[in-house]
Amino acid sequence: MKIKRSVYLGYYLKQLDREKFSSLMKYSQKVTGYKKAWILSDILKSIFKYNISILEYFQFHFYNLTQKERETWAGTGHMYEYQLIMNPIKSRKILDDKTLFYKNYNEFLVHKVADIDDLARNPELTDSLLSNSSGKLVFKASSGKCGGQVEIRNSKEFDCQNIIKFMKSHNYGLVEEFIQQHSAINKLSPSAVNTVRIITQLNKNNEVNILGCRLRISVNSSVDNMAAGNVAAPIDEYTGKVNGPAVYSDITKREQYFHPVTKVKIIGFQIPYWEEIIQMVKKAALLHPQNKSIGWDVVVTQKGPGLIEGNHDWCKLLWQLPVKKGLKSKLCKI
Repeated sequence: MKIKRSVYLGYYLKQLDREKFSSLMKYSQKVTGYKKAWILSDILKSIFKYNISILEYFQFHFYNLTQKERETWAGTGHMYEYQLIMNPIKSRKILDDKTLFYKNYNEFLVHKVADIDDLARNPELTDSLLSNSSGKLVFKASSGKCGGQVEIRNSKEFDCQNIIKFMKSHNYGLVEEFIQQHSAINKLSPSAVNTVRIITQLNKNNEVNILGCRLRISVNSSVDNMAAGNVAAPIDEYTGKVNGPAVYSDITKREQYFHPVTKVKIIGFQIPYWEEIIQMVKKAALLHPQNKSIGWDVVVTQKGPGLIEGNHDWCKLLWQLPVKKGLKSKLCKI
């Protein structure tokens, strides 16, 4: 175990955002009164004992937690090991590759999507994409993550020939029609398409359990990821209502009871088509049961819900921070 976690430590150091680390270190010193040397020592101990990353020490507020409380949080190391078992490397490619995902889960999409081969074979599909009602196209890399490698362009810039050339020259694997989200969600946050994250887990009887439901809310951003500075709020699994304030992954920022820009109330916000959303993700979870634990990103439009993607490495921050508690016990039971 020590050897494995030493390898993890090397990875955390390599990936560390040092500017963010410095900011969080100063903040934790200010709120606790602890010396920097003590916090550094505690971080190192926590990485080996609780299988968390460097930044998660701050994001989980470990500097204020007892040993018992610390044991409840699922960190990067624990999640990596868990998801490796639940979604083996050979079977998770269907989720990792956006092209494979859209081809295998096409029945759950509510918007038009195509890869280069589709465009070359089907001019009618190309025409349909170019004339979609939003007037915009979204280009994506097949392996893009966390909102990366995404470009939104005006559909009038393209025709049947140059769209393929554009995708090849920019290494984009997919093009999609720009999704127009439900009016209620747009009123809450119009700067981006705001998605619902639902985490499904297949049990030993191949039944679908829900591990958590979260609403990702953009704050003056073209994406809705927490990593990009946006917020997320918990959703009641049975009612589809937001049942807590929205939080940032940045611990120096306060939780939000109203959207910072639109001022729409967050707690009590009703997600449209909730029953349909739950039915959809449960059906999708059973389609390829070799992947047992998936974080689904769901878009809600006026005509109903649809899938955007499925994540085999669904985020532990988005799962735990909005409910302000560690949820590792749910994984340990499984």
